[in-house]
Amino acid sequence: MMQKLKMLIHFFQVEIWKAPLDDDTPASRPKRIFYALLKKLILAVRFFTAKRVMSQASALTYSTLLAIVPILAVVFAIARGFGYNRYIEVWFREAFSSQPQAAEVIIGFVNSYLVHTKSGVFLGVGLVFMLYTVLMLVSNVEQTFNEVWQVKNERSLIRTFTDYITMIFLFPIIIVLTSGLSIYVATLADNMDNVMVVGSALDFLIQLGPYVLWSLLFIALYVFMPNTHVRLRSCIIPGILAGVSMQVLQMLYIHSQIWMSSYNAIYGSFAALPLFMLWVQISWTITLFGAELCYTNQNLDYYDYNTRTDDISHRYRMLLSTILMSRVCRRFMAEKKPYTASELREETKIPIRITNDLLYNMVGAGLLAELTSDEKGDTSRFIPAVSVEQLSYGMLIDRMEAQGKWRIDLPMKPLNTDQWRRILRVRKDFLMQGRDILLKDL
Repeated sequence: MMQKLKMLIHFFQVEIWKAPLDDDTPASRPKRIFYALLKKLILAVRFFTAKRVMSQASALTYSTLLAIVPILAVVFAIARGFGYNRYIEVWFREAFSSQPQAAEVIIGFVNSYLVHTKSGVFLGVGLVFMLYTVLMLVSNVEQTFNEVWQVKNERSLIRTFTDYITMIFLFPIIIVLTSGLSIYVATLADNMDNVMVVGSALDFLIQLGPYVLWSLLFIALYVFMPNTHVRLRSCIIPGILAGVSMQVLQMLYIHSQIWMSSYNAIYGSFAALPLFMLWVQISWTITLFGAELCYTNQNLDYYDYNTRTDDISHRYRMLLSTILMSRVCRRFMAEKKPYTASELREETKIPIRITNDLLYNMVGAGLLAELTSDEKGDTSRFIPAVSVEQLSYGMLIDRMEAQGKWRIDLPMKPLNTDQWRRILRVRKDFLMQGRDILLKDL
């Protein structure tokens, strides 16, 4: 039994990652697809646990609790301005059908918020607090998705404002359109009860509607939220899985109410708050795991399961940095379009995660300059930040090892010995010899 378990672990850790992905013969196609799905799932679970996604979900839960009333107040205000606030409220109650007490309390808070804002009570500090909580939630969500996608640059202030104002205005319109369509289909189904086949088909469409709506919502979130180019096809399956999981969570919560009677008896009306927080926490966990699936779905070809940035020795890190810098310098000398991280990965075969980390380390060391625009789909490119006639191996080693700050105040007098001066001299000679080797010549 233990031998079989060891073989299974070895298969998931080693053997599956040796299977080629480019073998597209009819006989091997099912096996290749199955292995690819397993790899994506394994990587998603690994990243999910290694990046402490549960902690990020907890942080987003806290931000959501602070921002949910101000956000809904803005959405409800826009809806009332266009005369379809009733649809928004009905949609909200249906979306929180598993949390009727929480939904009732939140709607009460939103209505009270709008009344006081209209009367001018909250136009000062309250308005600032509302904007702060909304921007904090949006910023935390974007930062979390950017960490999943290994994106270092966030949206600019102008793009943040325009993107999210557009989303806030479109959100009520989408809700009204879907609510109107649901009402139309439900009315049509009532009139078709006598027609067995048509009536059953419409009933099926009504029951399928929430799954489709949640899936589309997650697909849009996964494509739109990260500040990088995300392929739509990479988000379809994860979006559907996340949407179905949310509906399953709703049903489980509704059917588990019978087992929560003792919990409600202890906490009374206050029970709605911890249960609502638990629901939000699980919802964010589902959302972030779906984001990890999107990332692995799009970048599977760039990964080796056993390759981790933290496991690389300092010497090997310097070697890989030298390889990347030499490619960038040669491309710059040839006056060609600068490399992206993906293009460097394709040429050097260094895993994309390590390539990204090393490139941004060299940007921080002042060796590379990152060229990027404010466009979401535009990919960062890298050029030398120093003249290629001066950019040497010795400079690379010196700057990479000099990153960071010396913060510890230590007595340096014991180091003033002949042996220590010899060490410093050997170190200086090594760097001086390295300055004779230009990276563009490698």
